[in-house]
Amino acid sequence: MLKLYGFPSSNYVNIVNLALLEKDVPFEYVLTYPSQSPELLSRSPRGKVPFLETPNGCITEANVILEYLEDTSEGIRLLPSDPIEKARVRSLMKEIELYIELPARTCYAEAIFGAVPVPEAIKARAREELLAGFATLKRHARFSPYVAGDSLTAADIVFLYSVEIATVVATKLFELDPLADSPAARDLLQRLRERPHVKSIASRQAAEWPGFIAAVRAKYQRK
Repeated sequence: MLKLYGFPSSNYVNIVNLALLEKDVPFEYVLTYPSQSPELLSRSPRGKVPFLETPNGCITEANVILEYLEDTSEGIRLLPSDPIEKARVRSLMKEIELYIELPARTCYAEAIFGAVPVPEAIKARAREELLAGFATLKRHARFSPYVAGDSLTAADIVFLYSVEIATVVATKLFELDPLADSPAARDLLQRLRERPHVKSIASRQAAEWPGFIAAVRAKYQRK
């Protein structure tokens, strides 16, 4: 059986978790936090999560794991079979990650963890990149009704677990609602939240969140 290593407060872990659940792939969830321990590094070379243990070894990086699941498992398809449409979904996934999730991540210490103020120069850059990233998404996505068209794809999973937290950053730090002018995107985000598997992941995350935030704040205080 496949084993997913990660923890519930990681959006990248949740991306893989939701894909496994939506595809109805049997797996075991192994609670694991990033570290530089020799044991973890032997499975995840950067000491990161998520990683997926398979009968033939471990696979790292969320997007790579999603592609592995498409190649090896049954269930609903999260990447189209048509090469052009598949490339389009992959482009959307990468654009959301690079231009929305990663800029927002530079401000997590202040906006999400409430640990330390982020330097103003970093926040100014993040604001600029988030505005450009959301503009890119609105130009490229279809939202008809899903990100890439009429069916759920991996782009929707990345959208859910990247755009939701990036919106929190934009609202808290910049008083911006990046989806204010995109009701279709807002509607999709809400519909995704209502999916049963998304709710189960959210429930697990809510149970862990207070302890996770406390641990992150303590780590910043030790620096």
